Amino acid sequence: MTILGIDIGGTGIKGAPVDVETGALLEERFRLPTPQPALPNAVADVVGEVAKHFNYSGPAGITFPAVVKNGVTYTAANVHESWIGTDAGKLFSEHIGGQATVVNDADAAGIAEMRFGAGRDRNGVVIMLTLGTGIGSAVFLDGKLLPNTEFGHLKIRGKDAEKRASEKVREDKKLSWKEWADRISEYLQELEKLFSPDLFIIGGGVSKKADKFLPHITTRTEVIIVPAQMRNDAGIIGAAYLARGQVVDALPTPLQANS
Repeated sequence: MTILGIDIGGTGIKGAPVDVETGALLEERFRLPTPQPALPNAVADVVGEVAKHFNYSGPAGITFPAVVKNGVTYTAANVHESWIGTDAGKLFSEHIGGQATVVNDADAAGIAEMRFGAGRDRNGVVIMLTLGTGIGSAVFLDGKLLPNTEFGHLKIRGKDAEKRASEKVREDKKLSWKEWADRISEYLQELEKLFSPDLFIIGGGVSKKADKFLPHITTRTEVIIVPAQMRNDAGIIGAAYLARGQVVDALPTPLQANS
């Protein structure tokens, strides 16, 4: 089954058709800049352009950097406040010509890693963290997602963690990899105290440079820390995979089909 996945970020909106049985991108991903300001209609127009690029009309999975419930966005920590209360599912559906399944961006990335990547076949408590403009989080217990966690807003030294340890902070403050790793270590150690995870998966675009900072990270316990395997495609893949569930649920049963 092929479903379009689209990942909305602070600087770019990228997508690709995904084979949701294998997690493979079926075409090279296509990226357009996120409009500034990132108002709902402007972002939806770009989402429509991404779908148009692939000549795609049908169900799609779309990530968004906010708490998302039943397609409605409820927070706006790193996006325009006009998104609060927006029915993003309805808005995007009108622009892609099919049902849009909207999901928190880190949850989508986590789903991709748990289904196809670094978390595959892992039980226990797994925490996926995406380090980018902010810090996204996805939490799993024995492979089941606890949706819409916001661990990037955990307070570290009086500030949101993402204001101290995101990739954007590293770039803005010109931190060395070791200096940044020390900040990540402090953050992970706080999460360890609260959740006793068995595995941390570190994602986001910076995961492709994991060898530069992961060796410098220290933890309180013997928790395993690994880089994401799906890299910056995780959001696209996870969103498409979650949309697959919506499509399958909507299919008639054999009894309904024959009635």
